[in-house]
Amino acid sequence: MAPRIWHAHVITCTALVLAVTGTPAHAQDRDLGRETLAAGDGWASEGTGTTGGSAADATHVYTVTTWDEFRAALKDGGDAPKIIKVKGMIDAVSEGCDAFEAEGYDFQQYLADYDPAVWGHDTPVSGEQEDLRAASAAGQDQAIKANVPANTTIVGVGKDSGILGGSLQIKGVDNVILRNLTIEAPVDCFPQWDPTDDNKTGAWNSEYDGVVVYGSTHVWIDHNTLSDGRYPDSSLPSYFGKVYQQHDGLVDIVRGANHVTVSWNSFKDHDKTMLIGNSDGAGSTDSGKLKVTLHHNRFEGIVERAPRVRFGQVDTYNNHYVVTAGQKFGYTFGIGASSQLFATDNAISLPAGVSAAKTLKKWSEAPLTAENNYVNGKLTDLIAVHNAEIPEETLQSGAGWTPTLRTKVDSPRAVPGIVGQRAGAGKVC
Repeated sequence: MAPRIWHAHVITCTALVLAVTGTPAHAQDRDLGRETLAAGDGWASEGTGTTGGSAADATHVYTVTTWDEFRAALKDGGDAPKIIKVKGMIDAVSEGCDAFEAEGYDFQQYLADYDPAVWGHDTPVSGEQEDLRAASAAGQDQAIKANVPANTTIVGVGKDSGILGGSLQIKGVDNVILRNLTIEAPVDCFPQWDPTDDNKTGAWNSEYDGVVVYGSTHVWIDHNTLSDGRYPDSSLPSYFGKVYQQHDGLVDIVRGANHVTVSWNSFKDHDKTMLIGNSDGAGSTDSGKLKVTLHHNRFEGIVERAPRVRFGQVDTYNNHYVVTAGQKFGYTFGIGASSQLFATDNAISLPAGVSAAKTLKKWSEAPLTAENNYVNGKLTDLIAVHNAEIPEETLQSGAGWTPTLRTKVDSPRAVPGIVGQRAGAGKVC
């Protein structure tokens, strides 16, 4: 394994600007839209690197304050470099869920028709109310998705700007930057009841991720805050004995996406947080791709998928994972089909009663590297602890590769302080 170089973490804003852009500047003079990913900063710096819309001319720089303005700016100018500055919190669902309802859809009738006491658990739901639910869902789908073109930078203005309830679709394009945005996860207004799910006990299944990187390359997601915001899972009702789940992922990276860096973000209070590779059967699409770097992110109150990995060479270092007392917790790192996870130099904070063994979850046979990680301030061999306590899911050590695209590695003992101070929207120093 390559030697680690630990760096002092007291860095001035000017020094950080120099590191990101290669040009010294004073913090007050910065234009985030013109900044590009530094060389060697994770997988998104591979090859041509990631410059987003930094080269945009004056006619392709937009400041938007509504969802309609935002989507219009995305469409304007095709793939010409563009910078979109989001000012304030813009709402993709400002008129509420009722605006998407198909005529005749009645949720109470839906519950009556598909109550397991009536419908059972053997077949998927069908019929008039399911058709109307699907039509309503299609209306929301069209309204809240925003397709991000190639060569685009989207930045929040100041400390409190971002997107409520929208889904950013980075699909089949190259060279995109998202920075300094507060993103509240989309709420699915019309989840589908699947009586056959969860071993035929049924489950409510939702759509819509906050950010989807689908078949795209060179994407930098940096200094954003992503959470369930006003609608935490704890506020959701239950029907048929199951939570009426209205959230999906915060950031999903799927379908042959490649060369992505996710840095200095705050992920908070969410269940299925980050999926890298969405199908065990997608080897023809995903093999050799899904190369993703996660560094200096803070994950707090996260139930699972931080991340769950299939196929990709995924480098996770200098992140802080905080499991809060009393929260539902499944796992941190999901080891999936043909994954090559390299997880080192992270800090993990666990409450009493939660073992470090649960930070790893084996879905498929795939060796990983997990070294120099600290749990509650103590150096911990995550694989050894997992294998000792969960022998039915024995994991093998050795991901088979070593990351080279790391600009710096902080001491994991210092990571909680560094990341706590500087990760998230409004903290681009």
